[in-house]
Amino acid sequence: MAKKAKGNRVQVILECTEHKNSGMSGTSRYITTKNRKNTTGRLELKKYNPLLKRVTVHKEIK
Repeated sequence: MAKKAKGNRVQVILECTEHKNSGMSGTSRYITTKNRKNTTGRLELKKYNPLLKRVTVHKEIK
């Protein structure tokens, strides 16, 4: 069972924007944590997409 989040750290899911718009099957998602107090907006990171075989922008969902 997952532990309850303590403090300001929360888990977020990052999804590839280019892969989502391309119409290809499958998804590229990463799970990470962020500090809710320091980063109030949505997270955007450049991560490797193994399906497209290149680095793309991943945005926070949910």
